[in-house]
Amino acid sequence: MIRFERVSKRYGHHVALSGFSLEVGRGEVVALLGPNGSGKTTSLKAAAGLVHPSEGAVTLGDPPRLASEPGARRVLSYLPQKVAFPEALTGREVVEFYRRLRGLHATRTEEALHVAALNGASSRPVGTYSGGMVQRLGLAVAALPDAPVLLLDEPTSSLDAEGLGAVYALAERARREGRAVLFTSHQPSDVERLADRVAVLVGGRLVALLGRGELAERLAERGVLRARVERVPPGLGERLAALAPGATVEGDQVVVPGDARTRAAALSLLGEAGACVRQLAAEEGRLDLLYRDLAGGNA
Repeated sequence: MIRFERVSKRYGHHVALSGFSLEVGRGEVVALLGPNGSGKTTSLKAAAGLVHPSEGAVTLGDPPRLASEPGARRVLSYLPQKVAFPEALTGREVVEFYRRLRGLHATRTEEALHVAALNGASSRPVGTYSGGMVQRLGLAVAALPDAPVLLLDEPTSSLDAEGLGAVYALAERARREGRAVLFTSHQPSDVERLADRVAVLVGGRLVALLGRGELAERLAERGVLRARVERVPPGLGERLAALAPGATVEGDQVVVPGDARTRAAALSLLGEAGACVRQLAAEEGRLDLLYRDLAGGNA
């Protein structure tokens, strides 16, 4: 449904994308993860036909169409990172304008306003909206068509809990309906909740592509068990290090890195060694730290 084939984009001497290849299939939600300037927004703009690749091609839909062709616009819906609408219009008037441009049934206006949780403010002028409300209005416009391809650039920025729920619901509905979703985000919670796969970009290059299972495994491996013990039995540090390289015992503090199974084994070892545990905490791996590892310190 969305296919990047060795896409490169240069602006003079600046390389925004370099040999980027990725395919997003039906019913799949893929996240683009990377720091500012990594090529995420350029990728989405190329898929939306707003940026023409210097090399390679982006195709959309089935049968595939070049993203640069006018016909490709009919198969996609795009939410840019920054949205702006005429401030004198109401939210409903904005959505109605785009609904008519799309040639959609009149009922789609109410449905889109409901999807974006905007019903309560739809009759107010856009000039009275907060930044988060403008973002919700952009989400309503993006939700208008049941396009096979959905492109969302930082869709959760500036949103409150209700707005976040609207974004999550839209992406999950698109997955159920067999549509292809490609989104960017700086929020680890968005990626962990929504993405079937995560494409990590650094300096315009794809450095890692992780499936949901592999992502969960990588995060589990980076978990940590932290314990405070009443008494440190002799040789405890050596026994823990044999179980989990990187385990440390400093004073009454015990730290054991590893997946859930390793952490459980470490806890059993503490009991067998006669260490009286006073405090205990288990932490799952963090996506932002995993990203830094994958980026090789270039994040």
